[in-house]
Amino acid sequence: MRKICIFTGTRAEYGLLKPLMKAILNDPELELQVLVSGMHLSPEFGLTYREIENDGFHISEKVEILLNSDSSASISKAVGLGLITFCDSLQRLRPDLLVILGDRFESFAAATTAMLSRIPIAHIHGGEATFGLIDEPIRHSITKMSHLHFTSTDEYRKRVIQLGEQPNRVFNVGALGIENIRSIKLLNKQELEESINFSMGEKCILLTFHPTTLEECTAETQFHALLDAIEKIDTLRIIFTKANADTNGRVINQLIDEYQRQHPDKAITFSSMGQLRYVSAMRLAQVVVGNSSSGIIEAPALKIPTVNIGDRQKGRMMPQSVINCQPNAEAIYASLCKALSAGFRRQIESQESPYEKLGTSQEIKKILKEFPLTGIIKKEFFNISMSDYADN
Repeated sequence: MRKICIFTGTRAEYGLLKPLMKAILNDPELELQVLVSGMHLSPEFGLTYREIENDGFHISEKVEILLNSDSSASISKAVGLGLITFCDSLQRLRPDLLVILGDRFESFAAATTAMLSRIPIAHIHGGEATFGLIDEPIRHSITKMSHLHFTSTDEYRKRVIQLGEQPNRVFNVGALGIENIRSIKLLNKQELEESINFSMGEKCILLTFHPTTLEECTAETQFHALLDAIEKIDTLRIIFTKANADTNGRVINQLIDEYQRQHPDKAITFSSMGQLRYVSAMRLAQVVVGNSSSGIIEAPALKIPTVNIGDRQKGRMMPQSVINCQPNAEAIYASLCKALSAGFRRQIESQESPYEKLGTSQEIKKILKEFPLTGIIKKEFFNISMSDYADN
């Protein structure tokens, strides 16, 4: 029986991985292992490992690596702690494959440990670009340590091949997040409002803002600009989801808490909404605001406008519903007004998402189950010419 270990360190990552985990769990020829770390084990970020357990998954190993700080030094120390402690967990589990999604520092530590332990790695969402983030080099580093690749678009598949990965190991399967929103029964407005004890009113935005980690100390200034912009729009309600455990993320979260205390009838705050409530809020909101990847990938599939602020997501493929703007109050306000307009909503009704394909989780599961693993650790660099690149 092939043992597939899923690594997860954040709420958002788990929400994407859940259908794949269910597919593996329900296959009698596979054994699901779950390695949990990072924000999942932090009281500050909602102890979201409980959501994993409540969904019926057994957590095989819990590894705490976060420190009580979000400085760059603390992030580096967390990676070092992960390298030390993931080793013991992987030695106990001995998976046939370790599955990693994305590009965070927790994932980098897990991938490095697996690579040094000669455990094959399957990487999801490689080949993408986010020029404003430390995640950019981390993502491509994980690609080079990985042995199977599952990309969300054909363009990203070509980029992984451009990095020297063998084409027969790189699969364009679409985005798990879009499959999720197509497959779960979302809450209607009344159900969501009762669930979160908050009235969304006529104009409600879903706001998630993270630090742009390749910029020096811009988080506070940019978030103040965002708050100044939303204050200019009368009767606006805000659902905040807090920033990740990135450098300067706590600064943003403190500002969110302060704003919510000052505007209790206008705003509500969550460390984690859970997948069902988050996606339901996205579908019911007038606009998704901030710089989260969910505004680029999932929101467009729901025909919901996105105001994408600053450079955090710069480099990703942007659907028509995404309005990019500079991180200053004037630009954010103008973009919000455009996104809230009926004309813009009509304009994006017919758009198609480049990230959508059918059966994403089942396709990934099938490849994880059937791809031959003999000799997979010994990778060879795939050299391309321009004509090769065009063909692949």
